[in-house]
Amino acid sequence: MNSERKEESVKAQAVEGAEVAVDIFSTCSQSSQVAKAEYYNNIIDVARWSEKYGCKGILVYTDNSLVDPWMVSQVIIENTSALCPLVAVQPIYMHPYSVAKKVSSFGYLYNRQIYLNMLAGGFKNDLLALDDPTPHDRRYDRMVEYVRIIQLLLANTSGVSFKGDFYTIDKLKMTPPLPGELYPGILVSGSSDAGLAAARAIGAVAVKYPKPPGEYENEPLEESIGSGVRVGIVARNDSDEAWRVAHERFPEDRKGELAHQLAMKVSDSVWHKQLSDLGKTEENNPYWLIPFQHYKTFCPYLVGSYTTVANELARYIDLGFRTFIVDIPPNEEELFHMDIVFKLAVQHTAVRKAAK
Repeated sequence: MNSERKEESVKAQAVEGAEVAVDIFSTCSQSSQVAKAEYYNNIIDVARWSEKYGCKGILVYTDNSLVDPWMVSQVIIENTSALCPLVAVQPIYMHPYSVAKKVSSFGYLYNRQIYLNMLAGGFKNDLLALDDPTPHDRRYDRMVEYVRIIQLLLANTSGVSFKGDFYTIDKLKMTPPLPGELYPGILVSGSSDAGLAAARAIGAVAVKYPKPPGEYENEPLEESIGSGVRVGIVARNDSDEAWRVAHERFPEDRKGELAHQLAMKVSDSVWHKQLSDLGKTEENNPYWLIPFQHYKTFCPYLVGSYTTVANELARYIDLGFRTFIVDIPPNEEELFHMDIVFKLAVQHTAVRKAAK
């Protein structure tokens, strides 16, 4: 029954008759931002809303300050029918065999596909606390080996051997075996050259924290790999209402601005620097950076009327982006509005394709 429900969910991403389909992932709340007594139920609520409004999966964060993402993912799976956890994986936390074992175990117990959001970076202080001084680009080299081991273990029923610069295994076998239809999807940050090279090497979707769509018009995406974006959305039928909601949720905050500046000093993430270098956007421009610049979230937002936001999303789709990870929804209503604009965006794209 789960596989049938999943198939229906994936099909729901494409408007009937359209030639373009996109994969939408929401994001689970972070344990550090929700009261302990409320967090368990919050995980369930956000997961159920996400499934109700057509999301394929849900991103589950990880860092030194958060609840274990695999335990959060189990809560998600046990309270939804088809939603796929997109589990953030930091290689320094566990051996690749352990990740492969968890993926195969979820498949065995729940018949549910897991997606892996591979992390190469993070906050420098988190990595140093774990005695990991590995330079930025070498962390991507390590991640490639890490993912290859996971892929080999999950794709083979016999023993697997591998020898690299960071990991070595010898005749290692994965049991229980994972059915092919549950093979994990892999996502990785694609904002840096090292990230793009890693995505190519492991066949991952390269996810960007995007610049305004117009800035990609002279930067064609690589057709050999999938591409995605991480973005927040505030949309309403009326543009003024959308901006009212956006400013109410993300007021400008000097304390948050200073926190963002401090985070810049302890992060070597290329995407963090790229977004910070964009500076201020024009008032009422649908591409809005205030939440990022004031340390409220880690991605740009698209704000405006349904039509305006759908047009911006359609521009990303036209460029070749097919995976969208939307920011943490504060309530069910925001996913309702998100669903509207994505359906409109796919319709807009399909109409333009048909007219060519």
